[in-house]
Amino acid sequence: MAKVSIQLIQVTCAIVWCLLAAGPIFGFAALKPILISEGVYGELCTPNNDPILSITAGRDALMAGKAPKPCTAQDLKLNLMFTVGAGTTNVVALFVGWILDSYGPRVCGFIGSGFLTLGALSLGWSSNISLFDPYIVGYVLLAIGGPFVFISCFQLANSFPKRSGTVLAIITGAFDTSSALFFFYRVAYQNWKPDLTLKKFFNFYLVVPLFIFLCQLFIMPKESYKTLGAVQKLEVEGLDENGNLPEGEDGSRIIPDDDERQSLLSTGSPVIRPVLSSTSGRKSIWENYVEAKLEKKTKGIFGVMHDYTAIEQIKSPWFLFMLVFTIICMLRINYFVATVRSQEEYLLGDADAALKMNSIFDVALPLGGVVAIPFIGLVLDHCSTLTALTTVASISVLIGVLGLTRSFLLNLIGILILVAYRPFYYTVVSDYCAKVFGFETFGTVYGLLMCISGVCNMGQSLLDRMTHRTFNMDPTPVNSILVTITVVSAGCLLWYVNRESKIREEKMKILESIADPNDQEQTAYGST
Repeated sequence: MAKVSIQLIQVTCAIVWCLLAAGPIFGFAALKPILISEGVYGELCTPNNDPILSITAGRDALMAGKAPKPCTAQDLKLNLMFTVGAGTTNVVALFVGWILDSYGPRVCGFIGSGFLTLGALSLGWSSNISLFDPYIVGYVLLAIGGPFVFISCFQLANSFPKRSGTVLAIITGAFDTSSALFFFYRVAYQNWKPDLTLKKFFNFYLVVPLFIFLCQLFIMPKESYKTLGAVQKLEVEGLDENGNLPEGEDGSRIIPDDDERQSLLSTGSPVIRPVLSSTSGRKSIWENYVEAKLEKKTKGIFGVMHDYTAIEQIKSPWFLFMLVFTIICMLRINYFVATVRSQEEYLLGDADAALKMNSIFDVALPLGGVVAIPFIGLVLDHCSTLTALTTVASISVLIGVLGLTRSFLLNLIGILILVAYRPFYYTVVSDYCAKVFGFETFGTVYGLLMCISGVCNMGQSLLDRMTHRTFNMDPTPVNSILVTITVVSAGCLLWYVNRESKIREEKMKILESIADPNDQEQTAYGST
């Protein structure tokens, strides 16, 4: 009983700090009005160019339910703050994975709490800092701390082996919901505490990294943990890093049918195995069984690059096509998060309607991940990899098209779809990497994919500048370009995956037809 209790406390603590620290920077749309009303970068506005907004006037506007409007230079600098932060979050993922695999989750937790502390101090004491830009630096430090404290929680999936998928889903949901932190700050600032300045808020926020530090020191497990690939293997296959059932499992989650499960166990040898994937180094009948089923369900996609080195995988079209698609999708999502109010104000031609849309987005963004989690599981559990990718691509194009319209209703539908699509997109990408490239290289391949995407995401500031200065605040040209590139990149990815799937499916049929007729289990698998 004591063991279960401490495990429950550990998971609870992780959920709490993920809600507060895993990804609050993505709540930028809610924080931005406060930054404007507090006069952040207000010195960039000149009387001859744009009106200077005083802090008092900004607060008064926000109290009246109207978002203060920044000048062009101020708006660009604030958006750059988010662009650099969001890009850094993805870039640092590669290094977090390496530190995690080398030194374990406690070290990651300590490092993350340190970055969060420095970020809060930089933003809270910004008025006293002149050596560097405290706002961009502070936001970047928060962006670095988030992945450290979030990814280090994945090990807790092993705390409750029979509920490992549920634990991972809750932790991921906490990450998606963490963007609500700045939304609640804005609500408090706007309705109850107009004197809750950035300094006061971020001084209060120092409690969060202190909480994480103390939890790592006294509560969290001290043992070294599973690698990122092992966690992904647990999520995709339901098996541990050695291909065996997690402690406490009886195999019923993998094979619900009692007769089939007993039949498998009674053979005493891994007679059910993948047709195309290498079976070298297999350690259990469970791994052969699960991977054979995955190979069949994904129409040969599972295991296609498992036997290659990380370098060979990265050079392959499987990686390159997904990389381009991931870059453009991430760019579109973060570009919208940074510019949602200005985009809607131009498209709708109504500042009040744009503010209303922005407010809806602030609430919907953290809720989207929570609502989408059950549906994400259903899609990945019951659809092939190609079907999942086609769904992601189709939704991405639909969101882009809706974002080009000037209808409040259609834009609202687009936003509601976007907030649910965002976690779905990230989950499908990680699922694709696990199934295509395997679990041994997962941390390297997936981390590099996110890292390169994060670097390219810095180009968002160029798109923002074009919208402001070249197209006079009209987001349509930039969004049209992004949607077009999305169609092309998605089309190339789907074409390649579909082509390779058909080739491998045909190979599977040929190999199954010439399988040893005495291998009844293998023949039965091939005919399902």
